[in-house]
Amino acid sequence: MRASDFRSDTVTRPTPAMRERMHSAEVGDDVLDGDPTVRRLEQTAARMLGKAAALFVPSGTMANQVALGAWTRPGDELVAERSAHVVTWEAGAPGYLHGLQSTTLESPGGGLEPELLERVLRPKSVHCPRTALISLEQSFMGGGEVPGGRVIPLDSLQRTQAFARAHGIPVHLDGARLFHAAVASGIEAARHAACADSVSICLSKGLGAPVGSLILGDEAFAERARLVRKRLGGWMRQAGSLAAAGLYALEHHVARLADDHRLAQSLARALHGLPGLSCDPRDVETNIVMVQVRHPRFDAAGLMEALKPAGVLVLPMTRHSLRFVTHLDVGPADVARLEAAAVNLLGARP
Repeated sequence: MRASDFRSDTVTRPTPAMRERMHSAEVGDDVLDGDPTVRRLEQTAARMLGKAAALFVPSGTMANQVALGAWTRPGDELVAERSAHVVTWEAGAPGYLHGLQSTTLESPGGGLEPELLERVLRPKSVHCPRTALISLEQSFMGGGEVPGGRVIPLDSLQRTQAFARAHGIPVHLDGARLFHAAVASGIEAARHAACADSVSICLSKGLGAPVGSLILGDEAFAERARLVRKRLGGWMRQAGSLAAAGLYALEHHVARLADDHRLAQSLARALHGLPGLSCDPRDVETNIVMVQVRHPRFDAAGLMEALKPAGVLVLPMTRHSLRFVTHLDVGPADVARLEAAAVNLLGARP
């Protein structure tokens, strides 16, 4: 029996059409002479996001870390939201790779407003680290106890950008799910990207490619980023087969993200109000549903294990929260299976 896998939107497999595009891709040595399909992917992404240059890298973590390395020097300070991916889920890479320290701010919606940033802005002093980079995440995954997949409003991004420019600080946008935010808000991705000096996008979260991310910015940033990518081992050889999947994803899988958002709403409605579960559908903006588990028999990890025999896979985020993520490899039948399994375990709504 095929599992209903809600653990992440990274579990998708290439569609037959994507596999065909990968099979027929024109390739070359990207390090020596350039790979033509990689170039097309980079140029396509740059046009879509209104940036001058793009670099193809294997993963979203590498894309973010390339940006950090290109903007900072050892001893500098990074500012990010407390549960942002770049400081929470990247294995301490800012400090390990780049010698950075991180200052984090708590903002449940993910935005970093000027009044928050003012609190941590470092004075220009030999005794203090330099506030070197502000990092935002769009959409904002969240930390488990708050709704996930939130779209930071465009005007909030613009206020952060204005503050950063006034203080000479670059902004990096971790746009792993940027296209989810664009589809949900109805505001094209390039307008979100315009609020940042560099932006990353992930091709394997929601868009359905098997691997790959892109890091984008102006030409000066790209020149520095190429050096950091080299140091991190992210410059691939005949990468056109992978880039072809990314191209197909950008061409065919962006608009359909709306289907995933609707399915996430359906999932939230199916679980909200079951004994011990809460996940208000009004809090679901994109494809991530954070379900709070307060049940006398189950914590989040226990409920995860109990759902497995029914063929439902999900990830716990905290002791009392489960994260469900919708994507192109799940549909209404999977939500129905989940609901039936949850009702069997927990009982029907009072």
